[in-house]
Amino acid sequence: GLGTWQLNRKAWKEDLIAKLAARPKVEPVSLQAALEQFQKTGEAEYVRVRVKGTFAHQSERHLYAPTQDSQGWNIFTILRTEGPASYAVYINRGWVPDKLKDPASRPDGQVADVVTITGLLRAPEVKGRFTPQNDPKNNRWYSRVPSDMQWNDLPLEQRQRLLQEAKYQSVAPFSLDAEAEPANPGGWPKGGATFVQLSNRHLEYAVTWFGTALTLLGVFIVFARQRLTQISGDKPVQPE
Repeated sequence: GLGTWQLNRKAWKEDLIAKLAARPKVEPVSLQAALEQFQKTGEAEYVRVRVKGTFAHQSERHLYAPTQDSQGWNIFTILRTEGPASYAVYINRGWVPDKLKDPASRPDGQVADVVTITGLLRAPEVKGRFTPQNDPKNNRWYSRVPSDMQWNDLPLEQRQRLLQEAKYQSVAPFSLDAEAEPANPGGWPKGGATFVQLSNRHLEYAVTWFGTALTLLGVFIVFARQRLTQISGDKPVQPE
């Protein structure tokens, strides 16, 4: 039963991998369409989205993202989208090494003009058991949760007032990973931080369960034969 379940999971995972691999290659949808899909199904990971607006650089958040070569951070910044029912959406603008964590060290990248961003939708992360606690005071984040990042250092009432003053309908419940091109002025942050890959080891798990079942069956057969032989040997000899 467990082996069959893993084969079913394998088919499901292969379909999911094909879907996620295809999404970054299609034409981008609007933020409104992405919001509707996310709110309706809750399943919009890696959907390609295009938004237009201005960055609120004072909202910059730093998500820990070390590489094999260097300590570093992904830079998350609120984009104030245009329109009568505008949203605030966190954009992962890309990666910087630890020495460029301070925005003052990369002034060319702090764009003040209206920009158009194309990126992949990322749902909030589920914090793992061993994931460190976020450190809002020092702007150090270890899990990607936009609802926690938004004005986290301000009281709730003040945050709500800022939203109303900015005429935001809401802060999007997801973030967008900006594509590598066009590159940010000065080259930092370096976009294209998304790595689309899902492991698929369900065939291995299925073989393990089926192998375990066959092994246990073999053990049972040997045990049964031994018991039958023992019972047969314990029978009293009948007189002639």
